[in-house]
Amino acid sequence: MEEQQPKTGKFALNYGLLLGIISVVFGVMLYTQKMHYEMNASIIVVSILIMAGVLFIAVNAFKKANGGFLTISDALKVAVGAAVVGAVISLAYQYILTHFIEPDFFDKAMEIAKPKAFEQNPNMTEEQWDQAVEMQKGFAWIQYPVGLIMNSIFGLVIGLIVGLILKKSKPSY
Repeated sequence: MEEQQPKTGKFALNYGLLLGIISVVFGVMLYTQKMHYEMNASIIVVSILIMAGVLFIAVNAFKKANGGFLTISDALKVAVGAAVVGAVISLAYQYILTHFIEPDFFDKAMEIAKPKAFEQNPNMTEEQWDQAVEMQKGFAWIQYPVGLIMNSIFGLVIGLIVGLILKKSKPSY
């Protein structure tokens, strides 16, 4: 009797939901601390570490459920799937935050960025700044597909690294 292999989709969905929930909790924490306008290196590093930790746990759980065996393709399927599910949840929270919870989010973010922009480019006029802000508002929707693509790429890279570390082939006999 042949043993049934666990489905990568189940692990991707379950751990993707976990990643999404943790990401939303992290986002709410940033919101309550009024740090949600900032995208400094430490926030990005913490976000990537959260993703890497959850994806490592997901791939390792799949390996355990699969009798201790793991192929790189299974690791990639679990990691990328979980990263995409987590990204969808996280981006849904971002959409709700910027359109319903704090509808003037973009305007406040631009006001915070304004002094730094004028410091970096002292020749910029107020009119040029206003034109740049209006252009950015028109392309604000692009953050959602870009976020999904970036999470997929990070999931791919993390899945590859974890897969190479945890890889164990089934014996051929």
